[in-house]
Amino acid sequence: MDEHIEQSTQASERDQVTAATRRTFLKAVAGAGAAISVSTRFAWANGEIGFWSKDLTNEQLIGMHRTIQRIRWFERTCVDKMLTEPGYRGYNHFYVGQEAVATGVCAALRNTGGIMGADLVYSTHRPSGHAIAKGVDARMMAAEYDFRATGLNKGYAGEMHIADKSVGFIGADGMIGPGPVIATGSAFAIRARGSDQVVVNFGGDGTYATPHFHSTLNNAALLKLPFIYVLENNLYHQYAHYSYSCPLKDIAAAARTYGIPGVVVDGQDVFQVYNAAKDAVDRARAGEGPTLIEAKTYRYYNHWGGPGAKPGELGAFGYDPLAITSFRPEREVRAWMARDPVDISRDALISWGVLDRENADEIEGAAKQEMIEAFAWADEQPLCDPEDGLANVFVEGTVASRQFG
Repeated sequence: MDEHIEQSTQASERDQVTAATRRTFLKAVAGAGAAISVSTRFAWANGEIGFWSKDLTNEQLIGMHRTIQRIRWFERTCVDKMLTEPGYRGYNHFYVGQEAVATGVCAALRNTGGIMGADLVYSTHRPSGHAIAKGVDARMMAAEYDFRATGLNKGYAGEMHIADKSVGFIGADGMIGPGPVIATGSAFAIRARGSDQVVVNFGGDGTYATPHFHSTLNNAALLKLPFIYVLENNLYHQYAHYSYSCPLKDIAAAARTYGIPGVVVDGQDVFQVYNAAKDAVDRARAGEGPTLIEAKTYRYYNHWGGPGAKPGELGAFGYDPLAITSFRPEREVRAWMARDPVDISRDALISWGVLDRENADEIEGAAKQEMIEAFAWADEQPLCDPEDGLANVFVEGTVASRQFG
């Protein structure tokens, strides 16, 4: 009799677990401080499996693939300019190889409504993908990267400080680490005024070793802020492998310290990134606090510029004279390129019957032509005057120019 009661109790407990909501599951994960992988092997409650890409329309899926291609060809066009045009002034850190991360995350965000309505994104010194995925105008970016007076930020920003508040892209940050501290300030302001906006901060693997990373997650967890930290682990910060500064294989495991979800996701697969981002966004909008997402990804070029790259070819190989510590093996680069975000997205959509090869080729061709024209337009824009550097230092007026020495 006692055995029968025990079995009935166990069956009842299993039923209670099965009936739990998806959000309750996430709360349990957060409480345990576990690092989880988002994939179809996780069975959610009420018949859900966590593969939220299944709910996207064909138009949305095609739009995500188009975004990946637009990021890819913006940057490839930029690479070729750096390699072939001595007069090009851009100082660029390329995002090629990581396109699925920005695209998947921003597809889960609200990207219209201006600074008071759109979800907000804070970026890094590698901002092209985040900006394009958020909806920033590519022509204006191309002009800004070359410090043109009619660029996105009138030539003041270059690459590492671009911003466009009209779509909620608050800005890139050339410094490693401080961005998330400012981003959580925005998250606090959003909660204080009762908005349902969400704030996303993109950071690299090198940010783990900064105090800003830990203080950000601590305060965001403590105050249950609508904040998502997307850590793009491309294995290298500048030239040093992330294991030189982080004792964790999965940086997302750091979330356990703060009692929040830590999610590891395949950063080459835009659909898996979207799945993870949607969970985090839903959780943040519901007032349940922050999430740390670690996207495992890779960049095809070196830390900055074009060392090792050739015009018209994808990727950078060979020795980089700026490398000080570890150097990326060519076989490692090519192994990651074999799992290219463009290929994964295209092949999935073709297998789902959303695209065919001809449609996919047309999307790529259109993206390539768009970016060629964007940079051609930027080339025709006026350069900044030297005196422009003395404007906007104060709210009104300019700083008087003077000679030194």
